[in-house]
Amino acid sequence: MPAACESVLEDIEDIVSAQDLKPHERRSVRRNVFPKVRKRSSHKDIQADDDPPSDSIIPGAQKIWIRTWGCSHNNSDGEYMAGQLAAYGYKITENSAEADLWLLNSCTVKNPAEDHFRNSIKKAQEGNKKVVLAGCVPQAQPRQDYLKGLSIIGVQQIDRVVEVVEETIKGHSVRLLGQKKDNGKRLGGARLDLPKIRKNPLIEIISINTGCLNACTYCKTKHARGDLASYPIEELVDRAKQSFQEGVCEIWLTSEDTGAYGRDIGTDLPTLLWKLVEAVPEGAMLRLGMTNPPYILEHLEEMAKILNHPRVYAFLHIPVQSASDSVLMDMKREYCVADFKQVVDFLKEKVPGITIATDIICGFPGETDEDFQETMKLVEQYRFPSLFINQFYPRPGTPAAKMHQVPAAVKKRRTKDLSQLFHSYNPYDHKVGERQRVLVTEESFDSNYYVAHNRFYEQVLVPKDPLLMGKMVEVNIYEAGKHFMKGQPESDARVYTASITRPLAKGEVSGLTEVSKRHFLLYYTSKTATKILLKRYLILILHLSRYGC
Repeated sequence: MPAACESVLEDIEDIVSAQDLKPHERRSVRRNVFPKVRKRSSHKDIQADDDPPSDSIIPGAQKIWIRTWGCSHNNSDGEYMAGQLAAYGYKITENSAEADLWLLNSCTVKNPAEDHFRNSIKKAQEGNKKVVLAGCVPQAQPRQDYLKGLSIIGVQQIDRVVEVVEETIKGHSVRLLGQKKDNGKRLGGARLDLPKIRKNPLIEIISINTGCLNACTYCKTKHARGDLASYPIEELVDRAKQSFQEGVCEIWLTSEDTGAYGRDIGTDLPTLLWKLVEAVPEGAMLRLGMTNPPYILEHLEEMAKILNHPRVYAFLHIPVQSASDSVLMDMKREYCVADFKQVVDFLKEKVPGITIATDIICGFPGETDEDFQETMKLVEQYRFPSLFINQFYPRPGTPAAKMHQVPAAVKKRRTKDLSQLFHSYNPYDHKVGERQRVLVTEESFDSNYYVAHNRFYEQVLVPKDPLLMGKMVEVNIYEAGKHFMKGQPESDARVYTASITRPLAKGEVSGLTEVSKRHFLLYYTSKTATKILLKRYLILILHLSRYGC
C-alpha cells in the first residue's frame, strides 16, 4: 500500500470534503489557540533554494515545447493544447532546449512510438525540464513505473491543459484522466471551439468521434480512447465553417473509425458528410479518414455519391490488416476478406479512379505461410497505391500479446517480402501527360517543391511559387515516381482561391477573438483564484489541527 505522500492530487477542489468544519464553526475554539514563538535563524544558517516557492511563480510567462506522435486525431489534440496555452500567455517554442516545460503527446499503437516517448521523458528529466504527458500511452497505462510522479492530461481532458501545466510549473504533480459525460452519457471529448494552433494554417483536422465499436485483440488504442462517442452534426459543421472563415482550404475528418460515426447518437456518416459538403466553398476540399469495412458496407451507395462530389477527395483509407479469414478472426476484426473486396470493388466501379489506401500487419500471432501468401495475392491483385505495412508488435495488456508469437525472423522476412512487392509497381506512370487540377497546401520535406493533391488525393509536386500556396490550379504532369507526380502549372490555367479571408499566420491562434480571449482568460483566472483560496483554507485547517482544534 503506497504511503499517503505518494498519492497524486487530481484536482485541488477535491481537497476539502463536505464533512470538514467550516471557519465559523471553529470560532468557539480559536480563543484557546496560542501562537508559538519561533526562534530567528541566523543568516549563516539560511540556504538558498534552487527553485523559488511555487506561490511566487507567475504562470503564463514560460516557454513550452510540444511534441506529438501518432495519428491525425492525436495531432488535432496537440493543436488544441497549443492553442489554449498560447491564449493564456505561454509561448509555444519549436526549440526544445529553450523551453521551460515539455508537453509530450504520445501514441500507443506500436512499441517504437512508445520507446521514443519514453526516451523523450528521460531526456527532459536529464535537462531539468518540467514535463506534462498526454496522449494514449499514459491514458491507457498511467501506473507504469516510468510515468511515476509526472503530470498527465487525459485524452478527454485536453480542455484543462492550462491547469495541468500551471500546477506542474509550480512543482506539483497533477493527473486528469476522467471521461467527459453529459447526464451520464459519454461525450466525444473536449469542445470543438477551443483555441487552436494549426500545424498547417491551411489544413483543419476535425475529430468527428472518439473511440470505436470494435475490440481488436492487438489494439492498445481502445484502452485509451474507449467506446464510440460522436460529436453532434451541428457542432462539426460549425467548426468547419469557422475554419473556412480563417483561411483553411482543406479539412481532414478523423477518428479511430469514421465509418462508425453517429451510431451512438442516432445518425450516420453519410448524413454528416452531406451537411459538411454544403459548407465547403469552391476551391476547397474535404478528406475522409479511416473507416473499417463493417461500417461502410451498409452505406456504399451513399458513400459513392459523396466521393464523386467535386469538393470531396475520391480517397478512402480502409484497413484490411490480413487477407486470411482465420487471422482476421483471431484479430476479432468482425469482417472477412470477401467483405473488404466487396467494398473496394463497388467503390472502384462507382467512383472511377478512386484511391484506396489500406494497412497490413505482418506476422500476427498464428499467421502461417499460407495465410501470408493470401495477403501477398491481395496486394498483387489490387496494387494499392498507398499501403501501410506494419510488422506486428505485441502491446502489453492486449489479448494478442498472450498468443503464440511468430518468430521475429519470420516477421521481418514477411515484412520485407511485402515491401518488395509494393515497390515492384509504379501506380502513377500512366498519368504522365495528364492535365490535373490540384490543391496546393504545404512545402515538401526537402523544401524544393510545394506539395499539392489532385482529385484522388495523389501527391503532386509543383514549383515553389508563393502565389500558388492555398490555391487550386491546373498543372501538366511531366514526371511520376512511386509516391508522387510532378506537375507544371499551365499558363492559361484558372486559379481558384477557396479562402474568403487571409489564412492565419503560422503559430497564430485559431478561434480567438478579443471577446473569446477575455472569456478564456477570465475562466482560468477565476479557477486559479478559487484554488488559491482553497489552498489557504487548507493551510488554516492544518495549522489549527496542530493545536488540537
